[in-house]
Formats: sequence, structure tokens, C-alpha cells
Amino acid sequence: MDRKPVLWMPPLLLLTGFGMLLTAFWLAAPRPVLEITPARTGQPERCLTCHQGIEAISASHPTEAFGCVSCHGGDRLATDADLAHVGIVRNPGALETAEQYCGECHAAQVVLVQRSLMATYAGAISLIRRSFGLQPDGEARYAAAEIGHLQTFAPTADEPMPVQRFADVCMTCHLSAEPQAADYYYRSTGCSSCHVLYADDGRYRGGDPTISREETGHPSQHAFTLAIPYSQCNHCHNRGNYDLRTMTFLERDDLPPPRELSEPARRLHEYYQPISQFTRCEWELDCIDCHTSLEVMGDSQLYSSRSQAQYIQCATCHGTLDQPPLQTSVQTAADVALKRAALNPLVSLRVGDTVMMTARGEALWHIQKRGTDWVLTGKATGRQYVIPLVAGSACQQQPDQQESRYCHQCHAYDREAALP
Repeated sequence: MDRKPVLWMPPLLLLTGFGMLLTAFWLAAPRPVLEITPARTGQPERCLTCHQGIEAISASHPTEAFGCVSCHGGDRLATDADLAHVGIVRNPGALETAEQYCGECHAAQVVLVQRSLMATYAGAISLIRRSFGLQPDGEARYAAAEIGHLQTFAPTADEPMPVQRFADVCMTCHLSAEPQAADYYYRSTGCSSCHVLYADDGRYRGGDPTISREETGHPSQHAFTLAIPYSQCNHCHNRGNYDLRTMTFLERDDLPPPRELSEPARRLHEYYQPISQFTRCEWELDCIDCHTSLEVMGDSQLYSSRSQAQYIQCATCHGTLDQPPLQTSVQTAADVALKRAALNPLVSLRVGDTVMMTARGEALWHIQKRGTDWVLTGKATGRQYVIPLVAGSACQQQPDQQESRYCHQCHAYDREAALP
């Protein structure tokens, strides 16, 4: 890729009031055109003339290969902001554009996500329709958008008012829905809902001088990640509860403003609501440490409820009184587990290593056998934990007692005692 010399601006200036003033002058001043020619397109583009300092979206999508226009569109040769942004695609990972922009390499994943419960919202819709007598069971018949055998959920005027109100005010959590513009709710849509991280205050903290540090609604950085922390999941989950009688969303009122808590205190405050019980592993680990990609992104099936989609159980990692966890080994350099681990800088995996395995035969590449111990490496934190096994312990949990409520009977974590 050919790159012309650029005018550089110290990024630390962007973090101060004086720096903001300099940034304004810098953006308004004439500057040399920065032109690159990405290897994949072979066509010159000038986006970095203004967006100097912006982060490469990921190591798998280097700017030298992909450039900007192949994902975001726009006028590749314009240096005027208004002209350059004509036809701009701000979020190529949105479900309506993911097939076009991501599908060349990730076609299978796009299809899975489009059929996942997080995209269809079919579970919540079927629950509401059943609650108000519009269907005899919880089987999904409708979704946020038509897909497969599911029709678009669009209640008519003769259906019960709570169902109509649900469609008007409660369809905010599926992957195509725009989030609330409020602290703790900021996120993107589609694939970017998970893979592009947002701070709880919705402010940008990257190196692009054209993006305001005060304006909300921006990701923390222009970057993809597979190390997804629980806080990203919580932009949708665990934000409050619905009042089914009024179809009103009751937000949590126990959360302080963002950035006021230490990380341990924040986990205790935010991960679970005060009315909940949870074990220490449910608090210390991140969601992706337990839930597999097939559970989260979908496995092509159009499920009617979360209970149908979820298959990871306590026994997956802890085993039972009679059976240890399932295991497999990394056989070759082409092993899928090795490729996935290589995408996470916090996890080290080599050919010959033994890892845990789910009942579906998926390798849990972040849980490895070390001597006689099973050690889990947090995908988002890198912290390591030795997993206690049921076999040989005093635990009496039976194989058919895998719901967390059974663990809570003995292992519920004292949230209040742990709060600073």
C-alpha cells in the first residue's frame, strides 16, 4: 500500500480543552491529502486525510488490505466531509447490511445471527401473545422481522392493548433495535452489538480527531473484539424489568453514574440485580466464558425460548458425582479450537493440549487440562481459575439438577457482604 507523508497531531492534545480547540483548527485548516490504495480493492481512497489516528478495525481487517470504503462506502476520493460521506454506511455489521459487507468471509455466521433469539426476539413475543390469549402455547410464530416460518410481529388494532403496547414500546432489545440514548444502554446493532465495545457513557476514547469526545452514542474505539466483557452484554441484559400489566419498562435505580465504581464493585452492582442470587463463578467470569458462540449467535434453529437454545450446564465444567467433564485434544494446526484461540490474545493454546468439550462436541479452548487440574482462562480478562469438580467432593448435586437454583442452595454469593 502506498501512503503519502501525513501531518500528524499528538493524540494527547485531543484529551484537553486546549486540545479540542486545536483539533477544531486542525480540522478546518488545509492539509496534505493522504491517499492509500488497499490491496483488496486496488482503488485509491482518501478517507485518512481527515481520519488520521483512527484505529485499525482489527488485526484480521488491516487498513492496508481493506481500507475504509470497502466496508463503509462513501466517495473514496472526496476530501470534503459532506461529499465524502454521501452514501456512508456507518455500521456495516447491522443485520440489514451484514450480508453485503461481512458475508464474503462470514456468510455462515451472518445466517446464524439472523436466526438467533437475539435477532428474532421470538421468545419474548411468543410469551406476550400467549399471556394475552393469542396463542395456546409458547411456540414461536412471530419475530421482529419475517424469517423462515416466523411472520413479522405487527399487532392489529383489534388485538389486546397490552400486546399493541408491547410492540410500540418494548421492542428495544433485539439486534436490529436502536438502543436508548442513555448511560448503560449505548451499543450498536447487528453483529456490532457484541463485537464493537461501548463505554457505559457512550463516549469515544480512540485516536480519530474527527470524533467528539463529548458527544455520546459512539463506540469506545473503532475496533472489533472477540474478548467481550459482561458489561457489553449488559447494555441489553439486566437493565431492569417489565411491568406486564402496563407494558412499562422499569429501569434499575441502584446504579451510580458510569466510572464511579472500581471494577470489582461494578461487577457486584451491575452483573446481577439486587433481587437475584448468584454464585461466585457467575459473578467473576464473563458471559462468554460460559456461553458458547452457538448459544449466543445461534445454531441456525429458530428457537421459541432461551431454554431451548441454551445447553451449557453446570456439569459441562464441573462434571457430576459419577462423570468428569468431557474432554478432547488439539490434534493439528488446522484444528478449529486452535484457530479460535489464536484470535484471542489472552489465551494460549498449542497442538497436543487437552481442553474441555461440550455435549455437542465443541472444544472449550479456554479451559485446559494442566496436570490434574482444569484451568479456565477468562476470555475477556485473562484471569485464570482452577475449576472444582463435583466428583470426589462433598457436593451432592444430581445430573438432573443443573439449573443454577440448585447451586444457589449451597453456593449463593453474599453480595451485600462483598460490596465495599
